[in-house]
Amino acid sequence: MKDLLIQNGNVYREGGFRRADLLIRNGVLHSVADQITPSEGTEVVNAEHRYVLPGLADIHVHLREPGFSYKETIATGTAAAARGGFTLVCAMPNLDPVPDCGAHLAMEQDLIDRGARIKVLPYAAITLGQQGESLVDMDALAERCVAFSDDGRGVRDPAVMRSAMDQARRLNKLIAAHCEDDSLIPAGACIHDGEYAKANRLPGIPSASEYAPVRRDIALVEETGCRYHICHVSCRESVQAIREAKKKGLPVSGETAPHYLAFCDEDLRDEGRFKMNPPLRSPSDRAELIRGIRDGTLEIIATDHAPHSAEEKSRNLRESLMGVVGLEISFAAANTYLCKAGHIDLERLVELMSLNPRRLLGLPAGIHMGHPADLVIVDPDREIFVDPSRFESKGRATPFDGCTLYGDILLTIYDGSIVYRNTAF
Repeated sequence: MKDLLIQNGNVYREGGFRRADLLIRNGVLHSVADQITPSEGTEVVNAEHRYVLPGLADIHVHLREPGFSYKETIATGTAAAARGGFTLVCAMPNLDPVPDCGAHLAMEQDLIDRGARIKVLPYAAITLGQQGESLVDMDALAERCVAFSDDGRGVRDPAVMRSAMDQARRLNKLIAAHCEDDSLIPAGACIHDGEYAKANRLPGIPSASEYAPVRRDIALVEETGCRYHICHVSCRESVQAIREAKKKGLPVSGETAPHYLAFCDEDLRDEGRFKMNPPLRSPSDRAELIRGIRDGTLEIIATDHAPHSAEEKSRNLRESLMGVVGLEISFAAANTYLCKAGHIDLERLVELMSLNPRRLLGLPAGIHMGHPADLVIVDPDREIFVDPSRFESKGRATPFDGCTLYGDILLTIYDGSIVYRNTAF
């Protein structure tokens, strides 16, 4: 493996940036210094005026294999992730077959081993078939999955969730919860129960369908001590519930996605690219999500990358499937709507998109000498125009379609090898 020398970059180290050179030898970060002279045969990358970050990590990605390869594959999804600066993603379990036993998880792992361009860690389901009724054999799956989740469906029965938390606590595993009580959602509901829904006579999804199970589960965490993570937080009541849980010292964390920080239901158009679950909510919800990012209530930005076929997303809000893509533009979107908007700085964005996801999973975080090099070089000021037709992902539906964002991914290095290089770099 050829040596790689990154010169003159603004390198993220120990909570801040400093100008430095980095030498990668045999895939390992060999040295970081003010100036390193390249030896013969070394590939040199000029990172002057650019930023060198630890590889991004996304704990909420739908790679769609096995079962739905017409929507996405391990290969296309991880190519999209590499283009977006990610060196680690966690794959959600709403697959066919559901990874609810050793054989099913082995099937998914085989696809990951053969097709992944970056590190992929699979979730196992909480309940058999994600039906919310019978728990999986957590003991048999715990060493083979990153965490347990029924993402795509809420666990309606509190007794089942209580039992899952007891098991997860015993095994020191995380429960990552899709908080949705579908008994509170009217038939055909497709967007937030807000002003746009009323004006266009569309059935709405109430915020209570999210925050009621959030509150219920936090009460169960208080009883069980289980480590508990709330997926795709979208409404202010959920943020407030997490904030109160943290004040009590409970092991509760939460994530939100860039589209919830950028848009609200005032921005909706009657197009499938604006339909996701949970939905874009009110301006006050968006403001509280940003506040939650600022004060540390929400620790992680994840994409909830959820690709569908063009036909499935080409209909209107009522008829399209739920889900949008985000891996390739999430850094730029978060940088634009958080950093460029003055809410946080780039150091904080590194915590939200690289360090905190790994810390939640108990993985090494940051840039460390002697470790395999997982890095991304970014230009936070470079303007990009979102053109989904150029995505690596099979999915094309994003509310950012046609937007101008700031923050281009120039180079992604996973396990010491370049897995994405921008043609402009």
